[in-house]
Amino acid sequence: MPDPIVEIRKLWTVFQNGDKESVVHKDLDLTVERGEIMSLVGGSGTGKTVLLRQILGLETPTRGEISVLGKPAAELGKRGAARRVGMLFQQGALFSAFTVLENIAFPLREIKTLPASLIREAAMVKLQMVGLDPEVADRMPSDLSGGMVKRASLARALIMDPPLLLLDEPTAGLDPEGADSFCRLLRSLHRDMQLTVVMVTHDLDTVFELSTRIAVLADQKVIVNDAPQKVVAFAHPFIKEFFLGERGQRAMALLREPLERVEVNP
Repeated sequence: MPDPIVEIRKLWTVFQNGDKESVVHKDLDLTVERGEIMSLVGGSGTGKTVLLRQILGLETPTRGEISVLGKPAAELGKRGAARRVGMLFQQGALFSAFTVLENIAFPLREIKTLPASLIREAAMVKLQMVGLDPEVADRMPSDLSGGMVKRASLARALIMDPPLLLLDEPTAGLDPEGADSFCRLLRSLHRDMQLTVVMVTHDLDTVFELSTRIAVLADQKVIVNDAPQKVVAFAHPFIKEFFLGERGQRAMALLREPLERVEVNP
C-alpha cells in the first residue's frame, strides 16, 4: 500500500511586488511516497526551491495544505525540523566560524540534553558515513573543496537520522567525477538509512541516476509525476526541450535499470 510521507493539496504561491501579483503555483498537488527518490524539475521561475522550503516549513504558501509525516509542514518551521527532515542547501550553508565537526554536531547540540562526548561520537560517525576522513573533523569550511563541503553539509543534514531528506541542487558545482561519486553516496545512504528523498536538480545525469519518480513543474503546477521513462514520453514543450535535447538523449543513453523504491518500516 502507498505510504505518503509528503502530501500537498491545492497549493497556491503568490508573490506581491508592489501592485503586481506573481502566481508561481496554482492548485498544485503532489504526493511523495515513503522510500522513494523524487526529483523536482522545471524551468526557471517555476518555484522548485520555494516548494522545498515550504515542505521544510521555512516558507508558508498563500493557500493550500502541506503535510509531512502526517503533520502540517508549518509545525516544522516552529521547532524540531531537523529531527524529521534533513536539508542540504545548494551552497552547503556551513557556519564559517565552526569546524566541520562542530557544523555536523550543531543540531544535536541544540537539544541541550546530550553529553558532549556522545555528540562528538555521533558527529564522527556521520562524518565517516559520508566518506570524509576523521582528520577533516577539525578543519574549517574554508579549507574544504566543493565536494567536501557537500559531504559535510550532508552529514549535518543526517545527524538526527531524519526519515525525509531534501536536496537543493546536490551536484551543482561538482565536476563529473565528483558528481558521480556523490550520486553513488546518495544511493547508498538512501538504501542503508531507508530514506525518502526529494531533490531539486537541473542536472540530467543526476535525475536519471537517482530518481524513482520525476515531478515536472510547469504551467504553475505539477504536470506529470511518474517514473523517468514515462515522464520523458509525456507530451509537453518543456519536457521535449529539457529531456529530449542532445544532453537529455546522452543522459538517457546511460540510464541504468530504474532505482526501486526502498521498503521502509514506518
